[in-house]
Amino acid sequence: MISHDGDGFTGVARLTVGATLFNVLVELRGYFEPIDGRYHWYGRVSRNESLADLLTGSRISAVLETEHGSSPCELTDPDLWGRYRVQGRSAPPFPVAIRA
Repeated sequence: MISHDGDGFTGVARLTVGATLFNVLVELRGYFEPIDGRYHWYGRVSRNESLADLLTGSRISAVLETEHGSSPCELTDPDLWGRYRVQGRSAPPFPVAIRA
């Protein structure tokens, strides 16, 4: 299932951590922060055993790619279900609605 609304995306993505590529499911949202003039996006990567084995709960830089584009990101703190938090700033890897 793939869907995207004005400021979000749910679906399949590719996550590159170092030289390792993972096919993952993500739920992403975002917002424009007028104080710093950047778009902040965030979400969760569905549980992935191979990813969890590599990260072991640590914070790490990565690149997240969807069918709409790719963006550098940071993976942090897995939740109780083993889903890692993903966050980035500036151009998100999904389309964003323009509001007037």
